Amino acid sequence: MNIVTTPREDHQMEMVVEVEAERMEAAKRRAARKISEKAKIPGFRPGKAPYDIVLRFYGEGPIVEEAVELLVDEVYPAALKELNIEPGGMGQLENVESLEPPKFKFVVPLQPSVDLGDYSLVRYPYEWQAPGDSEVDEEIQNLRRMYASTETVEREIVEGDYVSLDLVGRKAKAADDAEALVERKGFAIVVRGEEKESEFPFPGFSKKLLGLKTGEGKNLSHKYAKDFDDEKLAGQNVAFEVTIKTVRGVNMPELDDEFAKKTGLGETVEQLRVRMHENIQRESQDKYDDDYFAAVIDKIKEGATIKYPPQVITHESEHVMEDLKRRLSQQGMDIATYFKVRETTEEKFLEEEAKPVAQKRLERGLIMDELARVEKVELKEEEVGQEFQQAWTNLVMYDQEFAKRTNNGKKAPKDLVDAVVMDAANRLTTRKVLDRLKLIATGQAGEAAPAEEKPAKKAKKAKAESAPEAEGQTEASAAEKPAKKKSSKKAAE
Repeated sequence: MNIVTTPREDHQMEMVVEVEAERMEAAKRRAARKISEKAKIPGFRPGKAPYDIVLRFYGEGPIVEEAVELLVDEVYPAALKELNIEPGGMGQLENVESLEPPKFKFVVPLQPSVDLGDYSLVRYPYEWQAPGDSEVDEEIQNLRRMYASTETVEREIVEGDYVSLDLVGRKAKAADDAEALVERKGFAIVVRGEEKESEFPFPGFSKKLLGLKTGEGKNLSHKYAKDFDDEKLAGQNVAFEVTIKTVRGVNMPELDDEFAKKTGLGETVEQLRVRMHENIQRESQDKYDDDYFAAVIDKIKEGATIKYPPQVITHESEHVMEDLKRRLSQQGMDIATYFKVRETTEEKFLEEEAKPVAQKRLERGLIMDELARVEKVELKEEEVGQEFQQAWTNLVMYDQEFAKRTNNGKKAPKDLVDAVVMDAANRLTTRKVLDRLKLIATGQAGEAAPAEEKPAKKAKKAKAESAPEAEGQTEASAAEKPAKKKSSKKAAE
């Protein structure tokens, strides 16, 4: 077998494999036998017709085509093994160069590669500040509102009132009978004096209602960002019609120890404030960390060299589209309606929006994986075990069917055990990489200690020691899939 390889700019490799003529002849014999097994040839049992008889009945074309299929299935994995190449996805038979001698041209996607560059020199200050007393006071006020009593009033709306309203939002300049992007009847809100990012339908909406009375209305408009969470509103300029239905004034409970006990967050007002501060601090830091690490990874990416074949982006884009369809389904909208509202097509959306998201997600993931490798991030068996047990406890707690099965003493499915273990290992690895990344970005990183074992090996050990007994103990071995002809099988990762 003679193999010639040529690298391509798209991180794939052309591989031309020439095999001995005798192998082609042997493949044709096997192909004829395979054809005769499926066909009815007079005077012969299935699979027993001689080669010359099959050739006479079907001609050389079908035999050669079947022989190429059989030979490709053998040649492709054998060539990869000889070159010691682990492909990054399923290869593709691009062309049969010749049959005399048999010569096949394959395209092999290569494994993604990452060169992080001088990532250890990246600096990004960590400047999160714990929420102050004003944030705690605001949350306590919100808590008091939850326990407040209300009464209907006929006066103008003031800050702190509860208001019930009808809300209709259509694309700006659309006809009155155009399909509504937002429609809420009897929508209840608290009127705030300041803008809140989380306020619906947009920050500062309730503040614009100050001074209105029951029965009065108002027209408002808002331009949504392209990355807005609600897919129906993202990128849209929306005109809103608001009609006030009811205004209710609020009678707030006294902030005293009795109120603290009623909330279940403490026996005293002081304990209530401490617990509230802890909750706010955790939420604030989680959000800051998300933004911080995204920014640090992007700075590393600026100096990194990342290569991957196009199949990887295609695969990740499919995940992005699946996520979109799931979110739309939760919002009661199908993908076709979404594209209609956005005045786009699936092809345009995939190219202009899904692929950029997929690329960012993929490249950040590859950088994290490479950081774990070069920084020698290691997992301790007991850590993985603890993480696994916590995840397993959550499954039992929140999945009633799973809990019922587990409590009845039945064995847990092996694939589920494996998935939970690997998820636990991945979460631990991510946390350790981010901890290391923070030290690097803030200039506090020392020399990394050498790893004792690879994360996957640690996870496997932890599963064996801490996982519940699983059914179906036979493990499926992964084998390299051979490439198929371009005309009959698409390349897939």
